Amino acid sequence: MAKAPVLTPQSEDFPRWYQDLINKAELADNGPVRGTMVIRPYGYGLWERMQQEMDARIKDAGAQNAYFPLFIPQSYLTREAEHVEGFAPELAVVTHGGGKELEEPVVVRPTSETIINDYFSKWVQSYRDLPLLINQWANVVRWEMRPRVFLRTTEFLWQEGHTAHATYEDARDYAAYIHKEVYADFMANVLGIDVVLGRKTPRERFAGAINTLTLEGMMGDGKALQMGTSHELGTNFAKAFNTQYLSKDGKQELVWQTSWGTSTRMVGGLIMSHGDDNGLRVPPRLAAVQVVVMAIKGDEAVAKVREIGAELKAAGLRVQIDDRVDTPFGRRAVDWELKGVPVRIEVGPRDLEAGTAMLARRIPGGKEPVRLDTLTGLLPKVLEEDQAQLLRESRKRREFRTSEVTTIEEAAEAAIAGGWARIPWSTLGQDGEAKLAEQAVSVRCLVAEDGSVPDADDAPGTVAIVARAY
Repeated sequence: MAKAPVLTPQSEDFPRWYQDLINKAELADNGPVRGTMVIRPYGYGLWERMQQEMDARIKDAGAQNAYFPLFIPQSYLTREAEHVEGFAPELAVVTHGGGKELEEPVVVRPTSETIINDYFSKWVQSYRDLPLLINQWANVVRWEMRPRVFLRTTEFLWQEGHTAHATYEDARDYAAYIHKEVYADFMANVLGIDVVLGRKTPRERFAGAINTLTLEGMMGDGKALQMGTSHELGTNFAKAFNTQYLSKDGKQELVWQTSWGTSTRMVGGLIMSHGDDNGLRVPPRLAAVQVVVMAIKGDEAVAKVREIGAELKAAGLRVQIDDRVDTPFGRRAVDWELKGVPVRIEVGPRDLEAGTAMLARRIPGGKEPVRLDTLTGLLPKVLEEDQAQLLRESRKRREFRTSEVTTIEEAAEAAIAGGWARIPWSTLGQDGEAKLAEQAVSVRCLVAEDGSVPDADDAPGTVAIVARAY
């Protein structure tokens, strides 16, 4: 009788495979309140690495970290009409506290444009105070009707940037810089995910924004996942909160603003982009554990893996030693395979006699014996090769499963079949977008024919990327 697979095969049931992997790789559990999640240590380690890499890029962009309250007066949200309308169905509102009814209900933070603008209006007085560049690492709550761990949860973790500028051009350019140089760079070069950079349609734009820039990734089943967004807010919130500055000419002017964010949704994107039927595959540049050094059995092997581990750590690699020889080796190997650690170094009595170890590579697969004295020089090269392979695979999948179409019917057919479609926006338009929405197909973004981000929704040559989405 054939042995049952550890995970449901992707080809059989992709959503079930996704949930199996989250459970078996010990990434997260469902929380006690519907739509919430408990992120387990291994899963949180992935998020911490994402934070570290993103935080460095955000600071290089000139932004500073700050923190704002979780509770926001309900009246703040009503001051920007489009914003409150967009978020109203998702709000969690507190009406009682300290055993009595509150004088004014407070909203649990769904995003922080309103409360941050209240303080921007106090902090910005003169052109000398601009640009004001703030980032916040926080949790947010949006009452989710169709929750899925990491992808759509009632509470999730994220970073949200908020900036104020003297001119429209400065704000526009900064939003574009975050979009390309911070987000796209991180997603391609660390997550190993090929993302399409584009402009959201008016229908899909962030509530209260004049333009939303997005990064869309194709997942293993051909659906799209919005990996991050950067918004031009214009002067909408500045008007609502009277955020003005005294210009060099001595005039009171409204600031121009941006906001931008990425979240723990990226963990879900990582799983669905790189995972296979054996588990997760973690890009080496992201991995909290790049190399696990495993003792197969025997005291001498245990001593040797500890020695190897210390040498690899000294060489700058992120290493974990697995010397649990009282647990069957096969079980341990499967667990590390599920967790997607890029490289395993396996050492047993026979290996010690030969002066070798078995090198197991998770991303391309396969094993080969290598000399122990070559590991320190070999592994950095191996890890970079495997990092590059994941990005190539991600790009190849997107290109192979994207169709060029000329009609709305063909666009819907391609998306429903499990792929993306490219169709001229002049052919589709807002009426066609509405027709696609009736079939649970959406315009993920608008791009120029050459793949760049168009300056306007109706710019000549603009192409719509159409797909089903998470």
